[in-house]
Parts: sequence; structure tokens; C-alpha cells
Amino acid sequence: MKAEIILVLGGARSGKSRFAQKLAGDLGQRVLYVAPLVPRDEEMRRRVELHRKSRPSAWRTLEAPTGVAEALKEHIADSEVVLLDCLTLLVANIMSPGHDRTELEEIDYEAVEREMTTELEALLGRIEGSSTNLIIVSNEVGSGLVPPYPSGRAFRDLLGAANQFIAERVDKVYMMIAGLPLELKTLITRDEK
Repeated sequence: MKAEIILVLGGARSGKSRFAQKLAGDLGQRVLYVAPLVPRDEEMRRRVELHRKSRPSAWRTLEAPTGVAEALKEHIADSEVVLLDCLTLLVANIMSPGHDRTELEEIDYEAVEREMTTELEALLGRIEGSSTNLIIVSNEVGSGLVPPYPSGRAFRDLLGAANQFIAERVDKVYMMIAGLPLELKTLITRDEK
């Protein structure tokens, strides 16, 4: 059976993680939760702990700030579903591994975009041809305010490019609005008929 690859997009507090977790539970019992977040302060550690408590205790967690495809290598065979939450953090980690603001101002964004594309191709390549389903959660940041500084605008652009790259290649794309999912690819396919 072909694996299903799903993208769940939404703004902050749109219900995207909760919806993705429900999808993951519906697709299988052996779920691997991939967390690209490395908590750097107490507030983030508390958020991570709350997020962890919201998931079923039987789910395994894999922390992979970057190199997700390589990190999955050992775990893919015994997983029915891989849930990556979230692409936003993965892109941020690729853009600035140390999250140092001075680094962000000196980044070669074309090189970062190439690295990001390589990472995403490797991730999709790891899943394609397997029987493991993949759910990717990401923020939709293009509808908000334009960031006032160059690195913020570059991040918005990189994440937008990553979302488009993934959306083109997946089976389903859900947009979360106020906790309600809207399946976008079905709407597009219906309009094309």
C-alpha cells in the first residue's frame, strides 16, 4: 500500500498540531513524532513539555533539529506514521543553527534555500516507496505582517518556498482556520474538472 503524505498548514494557534495528531492516530498506531525544536530557554521547555503531554504516551519521539531523513533511517521500518511538527522550526534551524541574530544578518540566503531544498528532497525520498505515512505540520506566515528586518523577511520567504515545495509533492494539503480543516488539493482538483 502506498504511503500517504500530508501537509497541515495554519497560523499560530490554528489547531494544526491537534489536527495532525488526530490524523496520525487515524493512520496508524505506531507513530513516530519528529521534533526539530531544541528548547533554548525555560519558556520553550515548558511548551515542549505541554506538547509532549498532549500526545499519546505510546508514541515515540525523535529529536532532529536538521538531517531528518538521516535520523529517520533507523526508525522508518517500525513506524506506520511519521509526524514532523513542524517544518517551520526545521527551516529556522537550517537558516541559523545557533539562532544567533548576528549570524542571521550575514547569511547567504541562496545557499540556505539550496540546503533547505536538499533536506526536503531527502525527507520525501526517505518516505516515498515505503509504507510509512508522513504528516508535516507548518506555519502559514505569508498572510501576516511583513517583518521589519531583513532576516525576518528572508525567513518568511524561505518558509513560503518550503511550504510550496512540499505542497506540490504531497497527496493532501489541509489549511487550518480556527480549528477547522479545509482540504485544499481536493478543491483544486474539483475546479480543474
